[in-house]
Amino acid sequence: MLEINHLTKTYGEKKAVDDLSLHIAPGEIYGFIGHNGAGKTTTLKAVIGILAFDEGEIKIDGKSIKDQPLECKKQIAYIPDNPDLYDFMSGIKYLNFVADIFGVGVEDRKEKIDKYAALFELTDDLAQPISAYSHGMKQKLAIISAWMHSPKLIIMDEPFVGLDPKASHILKEMMREVCDEGGAIFFSTHVLEVAEKLCDKVAIIKAGKLIRSGTMDEVKGDTTLEDVFLELEGE
Repeated sequence: MLEINHLTKTYGEKKAVDDLSLHIAPGEIYGFIGHNGAGKTTTLKAVIGILAFDEGEIKIDGKSIKDQPLECKKQIAYIPDNPDLYDFMSGIKYLNFVADIFGVGVEDRKEKIDKYAALFELTDDLAQPISAYSHGMKQKLAIISAWMHSPKLIIMDEPFVGLDPKASHILKEMMREVCDEGGAIFFSTHVLEVAEKLCDKVAIIKAGKLIRSGTMDEVKGDTTLEDVFLELEGE
């Protein structure tokens, strides 16, 4: 579903991402872990095509993000760490705007909006301007918008920040549902307990370099993901 091969991104003399290779298969929830400034967000932005990179190749479902950006973007959704939405729109207008962009039919979009707004308890707030939303409400709206066009690959940067426990639980179930239907999830997180319980595979990045990756059992062995992360960070 997602192939990152020898990705390198440089800012001046600093390599933010250094020869990174990761392959994410359909059906996988893949966690991406590292301290602030390790290169996680740079990688995610390169994957979705909003940040140019210096070397390497990124393919989504076999298509190059450089050579076929529109075809790739039709199949992906992205939720940034800070949901930058159009504050002048109401929630429902924003969701319809996203649905229009991706060509989602009237019945399909209504079904999804009704379903996910009810799950996240946003139904009564959709008529309100986004400027009146709390951070958590904006995060929920961004999640709903990402699911509107049934993307094959969902990229998320710290998706659980700002969500209450119930909303976090709903998002985890939605992520697993996507993968059960043949999609894939690639997300960064600082919440190592969530990653350990949720992810099929995990990658740890430090100073732009991949230092460990694989299934959860391969990465953590008989210890915890937190212990492994702290050990690798200290080396």
